[in-house]
Amino acid sequence: MAGKPAAPLNLDAGFVALKNQVIERTGHFYYHDKDDLLWERIRKRLRATGCRDSIDYLERLNDPALGPAEWARLEAEITIGETFFFRYAEQFAALRERILPEIVERRRSDRRLRIWSAGCATGAEPYSVAILLKQLLGDDLENWRVAIIGSDINEAFLDTARQAEFGRWALRTLSPEDRAAYFEPSGDRDRLRLRKEFRSLVRFERHNLLSLLEGTSPLQFTEFDLVLCRNVLIYFHPDTAIRIVRALSDTLREGGWMLLGHAEPNPAFASFLKVLNLPGTVAYRRGSQEAEGQGTPFSEIASLLALPSHTPPSCAPLPRPARRPPERKPAPRPVRPLFPVAGQAPAALPRCPDSILAEVRALADSGRFREAEDLCRKALAAQPLSPALHFYEGLIAQALEKPAAAEEAFRRSIYLDKSFAMAHYHLGLLLVADGRRGAGRRSLANAGRIASGLPGETVLDEADGITAEEMRGLVRLHLRAVSRPEKGE
Repeated sequence: MAGKPAAPLNLDAGFVALKNQVIERTGHFYYHDKDDLLWERIRKRLRATGCRDSIDYLERLNDPALGPAEWARLEAEITIGETFFFRYAEQFAALRERILPEIVERRRSDRRLRIWSAGCATGAEPYSVAILLKQLLGDDLENWRVAIIGSDINEAFLDTARQAEFGRWALRTLSPEDRAAYFEPSGDRDRLRLRKEFRSLVRFERHNLLSLLEGTSPLQFTEFDLVLCRNVLIYFHPDTAIRIVRALSDTLREGGWMLLGHAEPNPAFASFLKVLNLPGTVAYRRGSQEAEGQGTPFSEIASLLALPSHTPPSCAPLPRPARRPPERKPAPRPVRPLFPVAGQAPAALPRCPDSILAEVRALADSGRFREAEDLCRKALAAQPLSPALHFYEGLIAQALEKPAAAEEAFRRSIYLDKSFAMAHYHLGLLLVADGRRGAGRRSLANAGRIASGLPGETVLDEADGITAEEMRGLVRLHLRAVSRPEKGE
């Protein structure tokens, strides 16, 4: 059963020129092959401004009086603002256990810390670092001069960050105890506000990373002990990304650390930064000669499956939508029929447009879970055989605290695409959290086996840029976590 072919894009004659100028100004090379996604964003601004077409809108952008404000609105529209606390648990484990303790010890003589969260969106990342520092230093924190700067090109994101109020979606990796410890009630009963002791450590400023290349970056963006620039480089052309990382390295103190997104490491970075392989992640240092060993081989998974389990890991982050590779051939599972095709999975899988998946995420990111759920249902009515839509349906169900519905959605996604590693992965986490640890370990191991059959640099579908090699590392970590016996076992 094949889905309906996607409708052709109705791009006007000026779109290409407009697209080129957008990419040139913002550096968002991410959109060079995503006309449908960019056009969807631009159409919103056409409607808002009353412009007739791309040419008319381009004239507005180039107007000396109207252009600056409209560029800011367009940049806000095309920038993806996915953010939540302690995103990428492995990197925050490295920060907690290795990176921040080393920085604190090295800076103990003058008790000054400078940290930059570049491309911070609505602020969850720098605030997460502030929480870690408070945990690490305790009451001694008041004796340190700490400056954590969160920057972004999007002023609307920064305004939201300064308010420090977050909905359940941004707090989804935190336990109820952690929420109570770090947050307090706000004026909105559906949102919590970060406590002042953490807010006071962070300030927010607008900054365009391209200014580092143009020599116009403000002077305060220098002498950092730690720079985080995660899931930002994916927007830029690879050559530009290398230049940006080199420029970021120049903002570090000697021995300073840098963390990038899971999909963003590049062998070229080793020519000007020291590469350190830490458990579950890669870190970089300026002028450091230290080195770490490689992780444990993935073959350990088989033996781990036979061991008893432990408490469930926290929910893994919601992945950013990614383009699916051409056609995958699904395999049937012996489960009850889910669709009108009797007894077997469909022969061809329709691809859901990136713009629909992005819209689902945008709704969820803003805490509008019901709307995201409704959009998923409408999209599934048109494309019931889309594994990606069922996958996001499951993630949203989890956010709405509907574990049974989430499990069913993940299983539908796997039924349609047995090699969908992220669906296996999230199903495994869900099952472990529900106490079904044996089934959870099997699902996690399935994700690992799928990843082990791919080249290490392969970017997995709907995985926020996570590669097959990184997935193997994630699975190893989770299987180790659930392999330790609980008390009484």
